[in-house]
Amino acid sequence: MAAGTVDSGPVQVLDVSGPAYRRAFELFLAGTDEKPLTHARLSEVVAGLEHRGVLLDVGAGEGRTTAHLARHFERTVAVEPSAAMREKLRTACPEALVLPEPIDRAQPPEPADLVHLSHVLYYVPAEEWLPMVGRVLGWTAPGGTLLVVLQNPESPCMRMAAHFTGVRYDLRPLADSLREREPAHEYALETLDLHYRTDRLDEAVDVAEFMVNVADLATMDPLPDRGELAAYVRRHFARPDGGYVIGHTQDMLTVRRARTSG
Repeated sequence: MAAGTVDSGPVQVLDVSGPAYRRAFELFLAGTDEKPLTHARLSEVVAGLEHRGVLLDVGAGEGRTTAHLARHFERTVAVEPSAAMREKLRTACPEALVLPEPIDRAQPPEPADLVHLSHVLYYVPAEEWLPMVGRVLGWTAPGGTLLVVLQNPESPCMRMAAHFTGVRYDLRPLADSLREREPAHEYALETLDLHYRTDRLDEAVDVAEFMVNVADLATMDPLPDRGELAAYVRRHFARPDGGYVIGHTQDMLTVRRARTSG
């Protein structure tokens, strides 16, 4: 049976370095199938690489995925500007070289055979996506692979975010622009069908709040109402068994860099 009460008032603006964000993130991880399913797919990508010398994880966060990938590579470099996330990252992946600078100032020491850029673009203005991803693609070794991961624009999670904030993200225009600018590389876009599950309404609403924070809520006035968010969760995500399921399908853009520039 669903349980828990929901606080009233505006949704929280979650600071990625703060305890409220970390609590919501851990709650999300406890109920989602994201890590096992994405890690399985990432392992398939790694198996198809010609070389596995260097991994570069850009926006590595708390390092669980970094650690999963790192075991397949000789060296690991991680870019993570958040001090709170770096603390967890160094515990999860102590062998990694951690760069604390933001992406626009980071200087990885060598090209990487796999570059992983997952759920970072939410925090980058849309007009900066192409130059930023182009910069990251430049850190990819010839014949290496860049992976860019983001919510699918039609996922239940993203439809909810769009309903409350007007924000919806889409990798397809970025893929088209990259292909037009860099036609020598190979491009593919796939989706991973992922779900968060819980028996408790309060936890479902907390995770929904975490999900709508993909928008820059600090610029919104007024903020979305938690009571309305709870009503949305009941209406769209309640299951006949009394639990709640929030789909958060993700897109994965794969760019295999050409072996030569000519």
